[in-house]
Amino acid sequence: MSTIYAVTGASGHLGHRAVTELLARDVSPENIVAIARTPEKISDLSSQGVQVREGDYTKPDTLRSALAGVDRLLLVSGSEVGQRSVQHAAVIEAAKANGVGRIVYTSILGADTTQNPLAPEHVETESALRSSGIAHTVLRNGWYIENYTSQAQQYQETGAILGATGGAKVSGAAREDYAIAAAAALLDDATDGRVYELGGAAFSFDELAEAIGEATGTTIAHKDLPAEEYTAALISAGLDEQTAGFLAALDATIAAGELETDSDDLARLIGRAPTPMADVVRAELA
Repeated sequence: MSTIYAVTGASGHLGHRAVTELLARDVSPENIVAIARTPEKISDLSSQGVQVREGDYTKPDTLRSALAGVDRLLLVSGSEVGQRSVQHAAVIEAAKANGVGRIVYTSILGADTTQNPLAPEHVETESALRSSGIAHTVLRNGWYIENYTSQAQQYQETGAILGATGGAKVSGAAREDYAIAAAAALLDDATDGRVYELGGAAFSFDELAEAIGEATGTTIAHKDLPAEEYTAALISAGLDEQTAGFLAALDATIAAGELETDSDDLARLIGRAPTPMADVVRAELA
């Protein structure tokens, strides 16, 4: 009997790329289930023979039907901060009800040690996985380099990347590399029970500013500010106090070195060195 692999969040960048990686690794399309809140958004996958099913993290009934017959599940973490613990628990419960044999979950780098404000929901999900009795693999993803390339226009307009990172580095990697790692882990039951800390070669924000400047043909500086000044600058730019405080808290975790890792887990999962930051920047901004 063929193994059926499912991927949640298949209309998002990471989930979609993980599905295409499964196809590239010669998994038959009929053995892949791509789950999305809006299935119409992934018609390109259904046209390739992939099973496309509706699955909404906020609608448990859709999750139960979406996971019917599934053997292995890639649970891509949701994007609604503050809602994810409940949403992920609903997916895990639906997986358990359907007899899913193993779950691969995308968590966050150093989830159980970092003060990153995004971490608690991931910690709760990892705990829910352990309590579920379902075999599982945890992929603790570091920052996506695309988090920064998506702001390139703003950097060009202001001529600066502002932050309060204290000169610390980030072990960022390309979204594609994380997706390849996820597909590799999903296909390899030997990863069961493992927690992987994933990140690429560490880079400074001075290096990031230089790479984005070169890719866009502009001069971009990195301006590192004290946390209070950074928060004030964000509010002055139009953000509300809560959002500004949240972003400053993220930078505080970078300043503490919590988004830098010397782990080679990502390289081992994808079978090569992660794509260098400058190469990702050039490709994204070409």
